[in-house]
Amino acid sequence: MLEILDVHVGYGRTMVLHGVDVHVPTGGVTAVLGHNGAGKTTLLRAAVGLLKPRSGRILLDGEDITRLPTFERVRRGLAYVPQGQQSFGELTARENLQLVADTRKDGAQRMADAMDLFPALAGFLGRRAGLLSGGQRQQLAIARALITGPRVLLLDEPTEGIQPSVVTEIEDAILELTDTGDLSVLLVEQHVGFALGAAERYTVLESGRSATSGAGGEEAEEAVRAAMAV
Repeated sequence: MLEILDVHVGYGRTMVLHGVDVHVPTGGVTAVLGHNGAGKTTLLRAAVGLLKPRSGRILLDGEDITRLPTFERVRRGLAYVPQGQQSFGELTARENLQLVADTRKDGAQRMADAMDLFPALAGFLGRRAGLLSGGQRQQLAIARALITGPRVLLLDEPTEGIQPSVVTEIEDAILELTDTGDLSVLLVEQHVGFALGAAERYTVLESGRSATSGAGGEEAEEAVRAAMAV
């Protein structure tokens, strides 16, 4: 579905990613783990077109999208949920969702589907997003991205600063979405248990390079923790 091949990315003269390869299977989850500064967010920003690779390729369903602008990648099915539970704080939760739904012919149904996935949203639709908890804002941000009808969802640290009960709800939602085979997820995480519980594949980044990769699941946790301890 989404392939990131030998990608080199930097900011100005500073290189951050050095020949990274990541494959996200159709209807599956690939987790990218690593410490702060390893290059995880840079990888997502390159995938969605916010950063231009110095070299390497990014493919979506076999189509080379490396030079396409962000809006064209979104049209082709990419959706990006940045780190930090971002929302329009002065608008209500409902208005945050409606902003996206109004751009889609079937926006009302997509909004309803997103709320079915996160039923807790119904209880705070009338509240300003800036007054919501971190977990509530994260559910809102993911729901808003899903209204665009993505084929690949890029999630940057969705569990950061969130209470354990909401982490479980987000993991359950990711698994429910991918179980249908219609959505793929590229998940950037530091929470090893959450990431490996959701992912079929994983890659650990260390200083912008792939330290190790393999199949996900609980049996991979020892190898991942060892790689991240270096």
